[in-house]
Amino acid sequence: NSVARFYKIIAVVSTILVLLMAVDFRKVLCRYTSPDGSDRSCGEFFCLPVFACAGLMWMASAKDLISIFVALELVTITFYVMVAFMRRNVGSLEAGVKYLILGALSTGFLVYGIAWIYGALGTTDIDLFTNALVEGEFANAYLMFGLALILIALGFKIGAAPMQFWIPDVYQGAPTPITAYLSVASKAAGFLVLMTVIEPFLAADATSGSVTLVLLAMAGATLVYGNLAAISQSNFKRLLAYSSIAHAGFLLIGVATGDFTSVSFYLATYLLMTFSAFYVLALVRAEEESDEIDAFDGLGRRNPTLAFALTISMAAMAGVPLTAGFWGKFFIFESAITSHVSWWLISIAFISVAAGFYYYLKVVKAMYWNTAQKEDAINVPMITRLVMVTLTVLILILGVYPKPILQLLGQ
Repeated sequence: NSVARFYKIIAVVSTILVLLMAVDFRKVLCRYTSPDGSDRSCGEFFCLPVFACAGLMWMASAKDLISIFVALELVTITFYVMVAFMRRNVGSLEAGVKYLILGALSTGFLVYGIAWIYGALGTTDIDLFTNALVEGEFANAYLMFGLALILIALGFKIGAAPMQFWIPDVYQGAPTPITAYLSVASKAAGFLVLMTVIEPFLAADATSGSVTLVLLAMAGATLVYGNLAAISQSNFKRLLAYSSIAHAGFLLIGVATGDFTSVSFYLATYLLMTFSAFYVLALVRAEEESDEIDAFDGLGRRNPTLAFALTISMAAMAGVPLTAGFWGKFFIFESAITSHVSWWLISIAFISVAAGFYYYLKVVKAMYWNTAQKEDAINVPMITRLVMVTLTVLILILGVYPKPILQLLGQ
């Protein structure tokens, strides 16, 4: 269907973008992979995103809990390796071990939840869930317990409260291209599975009320935590990590209201603005050997192209009008208001948008108002420059004319 095709496009595009970014980041990868820093030591890295892409594409078409589990684990196990790939870097190894342990724990919750749902409904075929739920032939307590376990597992995958605690450390320690891939592909995979599994429960009268309430509570907690934590960050990677948590809160509102088109549109725009930001970060990281916001001081003078691309990306993440990020948030708010979501959650979402302006513009201030520690220009390879210009142009075009993405989603 159109949704499956859309998420396969997201998988392929994000994989291509991360492979191109890894080419520019190769020297850093190799420096922390082999004792001699030889380029030959990190060639296997470029195979790993392809395996993850295969799992993502399989997941997009899966309609059975067992198939979803196998596809999700193919993606997750590949990410375990990629996060810890810079094995001579303590931060990367620490992030990989932490991600492995907590990821294995979330997998246990997922398998146990699938077992409880199978025991309650007698099937793992999601297409048969609707009939079973409508007919009412199930043990409600067992079913809801199984669903709660699955929500805990998927909450880990998407970085939603209260399962978000792994994100800042893992994002900071992972190689920059993999942090971008985690932020986009892993989150898209988690939300795709969440929407696939949760749709029958939102449609059934017996379960819709309690499921919606839980999702909205998770959304509110995720928004509050992500934005409050992001305000005080001085490390750009950690800022983007907490920002990713905040974005998950907005997306959960769309899931709770059943507006999966808005969620998918938001994820598409999130891909563009996140990869644009991480492309700039990868180049600055390779030049300055730092992820701190201070490393961006004076970037507007050292390389105006990079500074402009990052400015547009930050504006889109904040939801500034005439950027793709504005429409992503607009559709989520529209869905929340038309679905009569509680006023307290809508208020939290509005305050979250305002908070986002503060910490995103902190990066813009560093680029244009702070004095650079170095005055030499940052060279950008031609292919990377082309990719960044393309991402920036798409963010601006979709900010004026979002219809192409909606058409891909069959709307």
